[in-house]
Amino acid sequence: MSTLEVSNLNDGTTTVGTTYITNGSAKAWANTGSGTTTRGSFNLSSLTDNGTGDYTYNFTSSMNNNDFTTTTSAFRDNDAYTGIYFDDQTTSRTKTRHYDRGTTTRGDVDSVYIVINGDLA
Repeated sequence: MSTLEVSNLNDGTTTVGTTYITNGSAKAWANTGSGTTTRGSFNLSSLTDNGTGDYTYNFTSSMNNNDFTTTTSAFRDNDAYTGIYFDDQTTSRTKTRHYDRGTTTRGDVDSVYIVINGDLA
């Protein structure tokens, strides 16, 4: 096994410290459809459908702590507006719950786009 250690990258014009790349890169992401359909992902070992509007995203490589940030958006064909709630976030997963517009009733969505930023363990 070989190890390459560099502190900066240069494309001939711009120099960027590698810490900006490693610290600023998404540590996980997913483009999912209804249920457990995944169109594309990175660092996602599985997606669990816990019931109506309730999903768990399980990471392949765990985060360093549960203080990572989650950015997401969701779309539903019959109603473009949906509320998203995050909870039960651990180093190995995050959960999203999707609610019908203006209610406390959970509803399934047709697409979810999720990005995780933070430090890997």
